[in-house]
Amino acid sequence: MQSKEISVDKYIESLPAERKEVIKQLRNSILKNLPKGFEECMSHGMIGYVVPHKLYPKGYHVDPKTPLPFMALASQKNFVALYHMGVYGDPKLLKWFTDSYGKACKTKLDMGKSCIRMKKMNDIPYDLIGELSSKLSPKQWIDSYESALSASANTKKKK
Repeated sequence: MQSKEISVDKYIESLPAERKEVIKQLRNSILKNLPKGFEECMSHGMIGYVVPHKLYPKGYHVDPKTPLPFMALASQKNFVALYHMGVYGDPKLLKWFTDSYGKACKTKLDMGKSCIRMKKMNDIPYDLIGELSSKLSPKQWIDSYESALSASANTKKKK
């Protein structure tokens, strides 16, 4: 579910009470730990954390006018989702997160490539999400992103 709200505060205010508190806590954990340089904004109807154009003028390759996405936080129909591109692109970070999740939560990890789905509102690993948020600097994320783009371009050239 993508929100049409244009500010993070309005997005949060539009949520049902039980989701509002969870999103606020997750947002606080992220902001407290997010390395300097990332910026919070509304992105694709979710709370986004991006590398701004002042740090990465090229922007997102799909739409260069858009800042480079890194993470997003959203209240979906049946769960709260954290989309973290770093766990999608970094096998070591993914392993750390999946190992750590089992120690931090009673529930089984429900995860797609970059989407961490949290269905039990009383079993959300706020500290772990904060720690995950701290694992990559904007520079590290840019380097990883550019490496993936280069590898993709090389694969397409070989075909």
